Amino acid sequence: MKVLTANEKTIRIAVQTVEKGGVIVYPTDTVYGLGCDPFNREAVKRIFTIKGERTKPLPILASNIKEAEKIAHVTEQAQKLAEKFWPGPLTMVLLKKPSLLDVVTCGLDSVGVRVPNHPVALELIREAGGLLVGTSANKSGEKPPQTAEEAARQIGEEVDLVLDGGFAPLGESSTIVDLVMGIPRILRHGPVKVDDILEE
Repeated sequence: MKVLTANEKTIRIAVQTVEKGGVIVYPTDTVYGLGCDPFNREAVKRIFTIKGERTKPLPILASNIKEAEKIAHVTEQAQKLAEKFWPGPLTMVLLKKPSLLDVVTCGLDSVGVRVPNHPVALELIREAGGLLVGTSANKSGEKPPQTAEEAARQIGEEVDLVLDGGFAPLGESSTIVDLVMGIPRILRHGPVKVDDILEE
C-alpha cells in the first residue's frame, strides 16, 4: 500500500491503478472515499470485501451531471437539485440504467450518485472516465475518515494506493435523498439540510 500526496503526477498514478482494476482511497469534500472502476466486477466485489459487513449498494461519484446520466435516469426534479447542490454533499438515489452492474447496487434498480466539490476528487474521477465508486473509506460500522492517515489505519493494508489530499473539509458523509418515487425521501441527514431540498 502506497500513500501518495495528491498532485498532478500522483493523481495520474491513481487513475492508472483504477484502470488496471485496482482499489484506491481518495479525498472528497465530505470524507475520504474508497473507489474503483464501477464497471469492473472484480474490483467492485473487492470493495465489498474491504468494507466488511456491508450489504448496502455502493454510491457512485461522477465528474459532472452528464456522466451521472450514463448510469442513472436523471429526472427533471433531480436536474433541479443538481443545479442547486452539485458539486456538493448531496447524493441522489435515482433509477439506474442497465449499463451499471447489478453487483454495484446489490441487485436494486436504483443507484446513489453525486458530484463532489473537491478539486482532487473531480480531477481523479474525470481522468478515470467520469465515474468512480465513492463509498466511505472505512470498515462498515466504523467512523468515516477525514484524513488519509485515518483511512490508512482502517483499511490501508487492503487497498492498492492512498491519495492524500489533506483534511476532508466537511468531515461528515453526504445527505442522501431518494427520488425514485418522485417524492423526496431523506435516507441520511448530512450537510445539505432537508428544508433546502424540499424547497425545490
